[in-house]
Amino acid sequence: MSTDTASTAATSPANAARTLGVIGLGSMGLGAALSALRRGTPTIGFDLNEAACAKFRAAGGEVTRSAADLAARSDAVLVLVVTAAQTEALLFGDGAAHAGIAAVMKPGSVVITAATVDPNLPPQWEARLAERGLHLVDAPVSGGAAKAAAGEMTVMASAKPEAFAAAGQLMAAYAGKVYRLGDRAGVGSTVKMVNQHLAGVHIAAACEAMALGIRAGADAHALYEVITNSAGSSWMFANRVPHILAGDYTPLSAVNIFIKDLGIVLDAARTLKFPLPLAAAAHQLYLGTAAAGHGAEDDSAVIKLYAALSGITLPGGQQADGPHVAALLPPKVALSPLGRPGGTEAGGEE
Repeated sequence: MSTDTASTAATSPANAARTLGVIGLGSMGLGAALSALRRGTPTIGFDLNEAACAKFRAAGGEVTRSAADLAARSDAVLVLVVTAAQTEALLFGDGAAHAGIAAVMKPGSVVITAATVDPNLPPQWEARLAERGLHLVDAPVSGGAAKAAAGEMTVMASAKPEAFAAAGQLMAAYAGKVYRLGDRAGVGSTVKMVNQHLAGVHIAAACEAMALGIRAGADAHALYEVITNSAGSSWMFANRVPHILAGDYTPLSAVNIFIKDLGIVLDAARTLKFPLPLAAAAHQLYLGTAAAGHGAEDDSAVIKLYAALSGITLPGGQQADGPHVAALLPPKVALSPLGRPGGTEAGGEE
């Protein structure tokens, strides 16, 4: 394994005058495109969302009229969409109406796939692209919108040596660290799958812990301050709990994303006959949150499921959308603030 840093991206001869195309100008893709542009790499962007295109254009970037036009003009194309199905449709088309970018890319150019996908898929894409004289780098990313915008994302890359050579330093143009994890596609996606296992469990645990503290009477802001300076903290706790404290569930990464990603994790575990009880429990929490109507919200909205169960009031004044569990219990078993049965018919319900 080796690690390349972005410091050489703007000056490396392997990167001189080579064009990077970015398909998917969402929270991560826009940051990647802007970082590459800022570092002096000729960068073209494309997205179906005109507002996203306008942001890139306003920063001095070029936006093309189609994914095919972008692919035909780029030495490497970063495909930063959400799902495997979207990635595959972009690469190879979805029938007669759309041929896919592989049909128009210059021989010897590179596709860099960055979505979180089943690790079995990139080797299949690699073989299909090779038939057209194209290279694939399996290179999912991590770091969130802020690190993407700062050019500090982590890239988990695997590919044949000739694919890495063809990509040159173009991945370093948008990343902070590029890890070369293996000489075949699929290894990068395997490492990203493990990362998403941890990220999904950590977010769910952070929401559960904050809900517990609020239910027990702790001040949410003080709780966050203490935990982030104590051994119980995690990167996800520090990053996601501020969304809860602000009462702002505008999605940077939505609940539905972790339904997909932990689904990939659990599917792989079933194939390997490997038990993942923590991932399975977290997956159920995301599913429950989506079933409660919060699937399109920020993944920290998992705490709303706990609010619905316990009746706690979340920071920002948000309460459960419907009656919570304690309100549905007979009076003699109503819950006290600490979750123990109350000693009177009124119980200890706040």
